[in-house]
Amino acid sequence: MTPWTPDLAGRTGPRYRAIADALADDIAAGRLAAGTRLPTHRELAYQLGVTVGTITRAYAEAEKRGLIGGEVGRGTFVQGHRLDRGRALPMPEGEDLEAVNMTVVHPQHSVADQMFGPTLAAIAASGQAVQFLAYPPHAGLPAHRAAGARWLERHHRLEATADSVVLTTGAQNAMAVALAAVARPGDVVLTERLTNYGMKTIAATMGYYLEGIAIDEHGIVPDAFDSACRRLGPKALYFVPTIQNPTAVMTPYERRLEIVEIARRHSVVLIEDDVFGHLVDDATPLQAIAPDITLHVNSVSKSMSAGLRVGYVVAPPSLRPRVEATVRALQYAAPGLAAEVATRWINDGTGDRIVEVQRAEDRVRRQIARAILPPSVVSGDPAAPFLWLVLPEPWRRDDFIAEARRRGAIVTGADVFAVGRSSAPHAVRVALSKPPSREEAERGLRALAATLDAPATAPLSIV
Repeated sequence: MTPWTPDLAGRTGPRYRAIADALADDIAAGRLAAGTRLPTHRELAYQLGVTVGTITRAYAEAEKRGLIGGEVGRGTFVQGHRLDRGRALPMPEGEDLEAVNMTVVHPQHSVADQMFGPTLAAIAASGQAVQFLAYPPHAGLPAHRAAGARWLERHHRLEATADSVVLTTGAQNAMAVALAAVARPGDVVLTERLTNYGMKTIAATMGYYLEGIAIDEHGIVPDAFDSACRRLGPKALYFVPTIQNPTAVMTPYERRLEIVEIARRHSVVLIEDDVFGHLVDDATPLQAIAPDITLHVNSVSKSMSAGLRVGYVVAPPSLRPRVEATVRALQYAAPGLAAEVATRWINDGTGDRIVEVQRAEDRVRRQIARAILPPSVVSGDPAAPFLWLVLPEPWRRDDFIAEARRRGAIVTGADVFAVGRSSAPHAVRVALSKPPSREEAERGLRALAATLDAPATAPLSIV
């Protein structure tokens, strides 16, 4: 890690933006090379005498400019060719093995890659492209909202209407919009004890107090949820009941009913993240059980293409005006061109084909994983595009991650998903969909299997 400290002398404006500007200047001047690992949020905050939230905003601003990228569980790095190859850190000296990046969950892009160019050409030839240069309505164009409702009905079992759908810029933005519509800085938001890393960054940036709730093999423990509601008076529960990220747990229908009943009793809004719902056939979304208290968050980034930043919030009538007002405040409206691409793919069946290919590819990769990894350490729903690897004794999480990387696989530790200062289990998430080919995925899985078979010794000598 570089001992980089930004020079803020003479820089005006918000502190976070000054830090991002200093980072940009140092990269441009060659003082920070591509692949350089930056200080952690906490370390840089201590150096500069600012809050961790300020550093989080600064790094988010720098990432938005394309200056840096985060490798979940490994750190933040200056962007460049190494990161583009999916390599979190330079390999140790004398090591020429390219580690397989298994940290990011996204769909395979073969169909999307083939169709993107022709779709853009069709939009240009239609004579309608100019409308996407104008400001769209805050909730999105009616045709785009109607297509989103059809997609959610077809692949997520929602009875949504065009009027109930509000467009956003991807699921991460949908999460931020949903939260900002019901909570204010300082308010308590509940989530699983291990939760989507994106929710942690939103809470840190927007100033929510995030409280983790105990989970088991069926998701959130109802008694723990009820207790947290009594103690903390939360505004909302952010919940991933279908293929929970990172544990890949599927919450049964009966448990979902219990969660809804507790939420009603304590007047807590449910924010349901269902981005993996298209991978299963029989899960009932919370929005179908309790539409009046649920903000349903979704997107096509996990189902069609990671770069197609089109998200949806399905809101009950009582919350819809606040959701639309929040979209207006944060971004005015979601970009119409991306929404038009998604709409055409929904209408012409391209999106269905992408989901079909994705599910088939996920099945093959899970079969490869089952053949390589011992079943005793793998948990999670079989439809998930990632695995939750519970490490056997005496492996410690950090030692395993370091050894796996040395052997050729980069995975994400459970501590990245842990909420607050709660202890994280000795487990890792393994994204099967990240490697560009089955052969790469198999190589990464064999590296993990070899690591599991290796003696669990610390990678560094202690004297």
